[in-house]
Amino acid sequence: MNHELIESITRLVLDKMTNTHQTDGMVKVWDHLPKAAVSIETGSVRVTDQLDDVLQELQTRVGIDDAHSKDELLALTRTTPARIGVGRAGLRPKTEAWLKFRLDHAAAVDAVYGEVSPEWLKRLHLFAVQTQVSDKEAYIRRPDLGRRLSPEAIQIISERCVHGPKVQMIVSDGLSSQAIERNAADVLLSLQQSLNKLGIAYGTSFYIEKGRVAVMDEVGEVLQPEVIILLIGERPGLLSAESLSAYLCYRPRRGMIEAERMVVSNIHSGGIPPVEAGAYLGDVIAKILAYQASGISLVQKEASARHAGKD
Repeated sequence: MNHELIESITRLVLDKMTNTHQTDGMVKVWDHLPKAAVSIETGSVRVTDQLDDVLQELQTRVGIDDAHSKDELLALTRTTPARIGVGRAGLRPKTEAWLKFRLDHAAAVDAVYGEVSPEWLKRLHLFAVQTQVSDKEAYIRRPDLGRRLSPEAIQIISERCVHGPKVQMIVSDGLSSQAIERNAADVLLSLQQSLNKLGIAYGTSFYIEKGRVAVMDEVGEVLQPEVIILLIGERPGLLSAESLSAYLCYRPRRGMIEAERMVVSNIHSGGIPPVEAGAYLGDVIAKILAYQASGISLVQKEASARHAGKD
């Protein structure tokens, strides 16, 4: 984890957002359209803001030997990591494609049943608490238990965390421990730097083992922050077992409806780069605080403010 590199990218992303004026009233977090290359230099670190330099090249082996238009098929495979044009042997997939499928499936299972290492938590200075889930099987079969903190967790959080912060950051393994270990550190560091530059204070970050999204409501009841952001592992698929999501909510409480939450998903090396995601999330938090709303309420308030400005 290169702190200088992360700080450089965070500053670059914040500068872009400051210089970009949104005219359609939509709450945009990630602009997926490629822009011209922009580069900055800080000491020996050079950062280039170009999607081709950040995202991993998609690689899909074409398995159809006698394709009608091989060039067109090859062009299609370069636009998606999906399994297209892998070919077949009789009625079955080719051996290479089948083995790759089994490998990706095994990686997805490992992500669900794996655990975040204590060393990783120690390196990020995160203390850990538990939900009411006893084991992984219960976590999968009883999602409701993953939404509730254990009595011990409530006591520890109450004693060790700042009460009533502007922003409360939480990390949870969710359905992918790999997503946390590979992406959460960069997102957290970039987000903290983004909030510092925006002058927004944040509380004591911590880790919730076997948590679900709605566990943020329980934390909201205990600490009563203005905004909670939860970094949680997404359900792994056959394309990526390490994708991270960031859920945000303004003053979450028990009974909060899902429409009041916001989510930035697909955070990983082949999706939204973690460092850039952290910088963008700081800007989203600033918007949530400014409008005192999140989710649908934020969209409605922002639209009302835009229309009032035109009158």
